[in-house]
Amino acid sequence: MRLGASEIVLIIILALVLFGGGKIAGLGKALGQSIRDFKNALKETDKDDTDKKTDSKD
Repeated sequence: MRLGASEIVLIIILALVLFGGGKIAGLGKALGQSIRDFKNALKETDKDDTDKKTDSKD
């Protein structure tokens, strides 16, 4: 089952009516911050793993 453009527009309009623009904007901001934090945590983990491998070789 595929969603066409008209179905997506209808879903967006219904979301705006049900939740309001301010609440949706807040959810988008929170989602973006969560994704950014997750990516930063992954980078730190990769850096820590690389540092441990380098230290164990010495």
